[in-house]
Amino acid sequence: MVGIDLFRTRLATATKEQLREEVVLLRWPGPAKANGWPKSGDGTTMFLKDEPAKPTMNITPPAKRSPKPNRYSTIIEEVFFSRYEEGMREVPFERQEIEEFAAKLKVDLPKNLGDLVYSFRYRAILPTSISSLAGKDEIWIIRPAGRSKYSFVLVKDTPIGPNEHMAVTKVPDATPGIVAKYAFNDEQALLAKVRYNRLVDIFSGVTCYSLQNHLRTTVPDMGQVETDEIYIGVDKKGAHYVFPIQAKGGKDKLNIVQIEQDFAVCATKLPLLVCRPIAAQFMQEAIIALFGFEAGENGVTIASKKHYKLVPAKDVTDADLQTYRGRLETPA
Repeated sequence: MVGIDLFRTRLATATKEQLREEVVLLRWPGPAKANGWPKSGDGTTMFLKDEPAKPTMNITPPAKRSPKPNRYSTIIEEVFFSRYEEGMREVPFERQEIEEFAAKLKVDLPKNLGDLVYSFRYRAILPTSISSLAGKDEIWIIRPAGRSKYSFVLVKDTPIGPNEHMAVTKVPDATPGIVAKYAFNDEQALLAKVRYNRLVDIFSGVTCYSLQNHLRTTVPDMGQVETDEIYIGVDKKGAHYVFPIQAKGGKDKLNIVQIEQDFAVCATKLPLLVCRPIAAQFMQEAIIALFGFEAGENGVTIASKKHYKLVPAKDVTDADLQTYRGRLETPA
C-alpha cells in the first residue's frame, strides 16, 4: 500500500453521521503485468505467495503527480474517435473500452474507472478535439445509457451557473451552531444549510420535508443514477410534489445531465407527484444559488433561480424588508 486518497464525503442515510469514503492505492511488487496479473511463460496466471513485497521507493508525492485531466483526456479522446463519424450527434461507448484503450495507449488506468466518466460529466471540460465538433450554441455531454454504458450526445448548450449580478435575498440563519462549526465546504454542508433553513420551502413556495439523503437507484435505459437528496412537498391545494436536489460545493459544476436523471427518477419512482428538480450551488460570501427546472419541447430548461444569503437575524434590516415587499408589489 502506497497511500490513501479521499474519494468523497457524505452523510449516512440512517444516522446522518458524516462518512469518509476512501480509496486505497496499491503498487504491484512483482514483474510486469498483463490484464492486471503477472503471467508465467505458459500464459497461466501467477500469484506471488511467498515473495514478500519490497518497499517501494521514490513514490511521487500527490502534489507533483500529473493532473488527472491530462491522463483522462488521452483516454476519452481515443474512446470518442474510435466510434465517431462525421455528422454523428450521438456516440455510444461502454466502460470496458476505457480499460482497452488505456492498455493500448500504455496509460495507467484510473484507480476508479467510474471517476473518469464522472470527471467529464461534472468537473472537467472535454478535450478541444471533441468540443470543437459541436455546432454553434451546442455542447457534447455524456449521458448514462444503461449498466456500464454511456453515450456522448450533442445538445443545446444550457449553462447552469450563478449570476454575480443577481439580487440576493437575506434569510435569518437557522443552522444549528454546532453544525455550522464543524461543517465542511462541500455538497453535504450545502445540503445541511438548505435543510435547516428550509430554503426549498422558501424557493418553491411549497411546504417540504426531506425524504432521503443520497438516493442511489436504477432507471430504465440509464442504469444507476444518484440524487443528493429528495424532498416531498404539499401545496395549499393539496397537490403533492417531489423535489430532487443536486448540490455542488467547491469547484464541481452543475450539469444538465443530472437534472435529466432527476426527471427520470421521478417518472420511474414517483410518477403521480409533480416533479420539480432543484440544483444548489455555493457562491462567494456564503451565498447559496438555487435553480428550478422544467422539462418541455426544448428539453430541460431553467424555470427560476434565486440567490440567498444566510445572515444573523439582526442583519435583515428594515430597508431589506422594504425591498422584499416591493418585489411582492411588482407584477410577475
